[in-house]
Amino acid sequence: MTSVLEHAAVVPVVVLEDAADAVPLARALVAGGLPAIEVTLRTPAALDCIRAIAAEVPDAVVGAGTVISAAGVADSVAAGARFLVSPGWTDGLLDAMRGAGVPFLPGVSTASEVVALLERGVTEMKFFPAEAAGGTAYLKSLAAPLPGARFCPTGGITRASAPGYLALGNVGCVGGTWMLPGDALASKDWGRVERLAREAAGLRG
Repeated sequence: MTSVLEHAAVVPVVVLEDAADAVPLARALVAGGLPAIEVTLRTPAALDCIRAIAAEVPDAVVGAGTVISAAGVADSVAAGARFLVSPGWTDGLLDAMRGAGVPFLPGVSTASEVVALLERGVTEMKFFPAEAAGGTAYLKSLAAPLPGARFCPTGGITRASAPGYLALGNVGCVGGTWMLPGDALASKDWGRVERLAREAAGLRG
């Protein structure tokens, strides 16, 4: 399985209320250089969005975020999700994600949670909520004692703070929403989304 952390430096975290917006949004993000797109399961339209992107935007690597149950895992994969992201994890959720056949990022915010996942053979994780949980300083402090763990920090990350995360050796990518401003989504300004995506794609340098 391809690592979620290798698709792009930045993973857009998408919340959509209308499935009709999914395909043009995904096309704009892909055109801007951000092929890995996390559609969060926070709205009734989420699974339809994943289904539409999977069917109509072949260059996108669409995944499901805010996956918090075995049913969410099954529904997301059935809709075409190619990776799974959770804000946290339990043994049951971890078992479901392992059995799904796609890459996954269970969420952590403490060293103990990281150790527990490493003990279970999981080395790639979501660090959430990144800014509230300690940000770059916290992740930097985990690098020496827990060198086997790599992270996708998400939560409160901005265009200004993203480069600091991406400079860390234990960070593979970051998740964010800054390339998806609410006014651009409301006005369906996909050209602006593409420009912001292109800027985000170049952050690692």
